[in-house]
Amino acid sequence: MDIPPAVIILLLGAIPLFEARYAIPTALVAGYPPTEAFLLGLAGNLLPIVPLLLLLGPVSDLLIRHSALADRFFRWLFERTRTKLAGQEKVGALALFAFVAVPLPMTGAWSGCVVAFIFGIPFRYALPAIALGAVVAALVTTLPTLGILSLFG
Repeated sequence: MDIPPAVIILLLGAIPLFEARYAIPTALVAGYPPTEAFLLGLAGNLLPIVPLLLLLGPVSDLLIRHSALADRFFRWLFERTRTKLAGQEKVGALALFAFVAVPLPMTGAWSGCVVAFIFGIPFRYALPAIALGAVVAALVTTLPTLGILSLFG
């Protein structure tokens, strides 16, 4: 069973920590045209955002119901995070955008979803902030990679 290379790039973009910041250069080195490499890497990076944003809450609720340790942990965590951001969801979304847009290790879409959950940023603010941050990070990754590759012909 051969997996088409485009699907591999798409899946690489969806892997935590790898995301578009490494999927795009991989696609470019593999010979994909820049636009196609950008779109495949970005699409892969965007794939897990909605499921993560929708499932982190229910999974934590399940853990809280079945584990006293999880209950204590989440109660402690939320007292220190969500109470600090109460009423500041738009500011939190702006910070979330900046966090995801900077293409550094541990600052991608997956981490952005976790941060949105921890700080209680509503879906309607978190989704566009994370998605736009991923677009910026993909651009910030693609453009220098094209410049470096052009040096090597």
